[in-house]
Amino acid sequence: MKIDAQGLSFQELNRQVKQSADRKIKIQNCCGQRYIASGLADKELSIVGVPGNALGAYLDGTDIYVQGNVQDATGDTMNAGNIYVNGMAGDATGYAMRGGSIFIHGDTGYRTGIHMKEYQEKKPLIVVGGAAGSFLGEYQAGGTIIVLGLQSDGQAPVGNFCGMGMHGGKIYLRGDSLPADLSDRLLHRVAGLEDLQEIEPVLKQFCELFHESMQTILEKPFYIITPNSKNPYKQLYTTN
Repeated sequence: MKIDAQGLSFQELNRQVKQSADRKIKIQNCCGQRYIASGLADKELSIVGVPGNALGAYLDGTDIYVQGNVQDATGDTMNAGNIYVNGMAGDATGYAMRGGSIFIHGDTGYRTGIHMKEYQEKKPLIVVGGAAGSFLGEYQAGGTIIVLGLQSDGQAPVGNFCGMGMHGGKIYLRGDSLPADLSDRLLHRVAGLEDLQEIEPVLKQFCELFHESMQTILEKPFYIITPNSKNPYKQLYTTN
């Protein structure tokens, strides 16, 4: 099914998507319509243009391919499925994400991966090819975030307050240095061979999706950031 989104309200566009009997749906001329594919399962959606806020919110198994940028809250609280963005993303990408994966070719905004969590086989993944804004992985409770910083000239590819309140999961940062303001409540180390082998399939997938070079990606070291406690605020409380 093909949908020309030019002039369509977000309500009408979403109605057509959800009522379609076709598994594969292509949306052209998308321009700011919100909530596309919200809660959608078992579809394949191709979007040309710029979807509005909350693309793939509560996504439950659909694959979404976007040729263009996306706005805020992409993949908000998504459960399963994949979102592939050949462009940049706004703020709060993967907010409270519970499963599936989000691949962003370019940069992403503030608070990417905030409140990410995992449970049993549900292990969410965010991969950012460019840089991420401040508060990356804030309160992260599980899952994996990888920031490649392909245009960052070796500098830490994140803004301020990376991993604040983090109490689960991992953040991989590619570059020659760590953020200067990294909290002492976080642990960090240079990724070793086993660590790189763990994310190698993901890096290969990123390169295949966006026609990037694996050799170029591996020319810079990766740092791994993890919490140093499952309760990072324990020292702020007293008990009788």
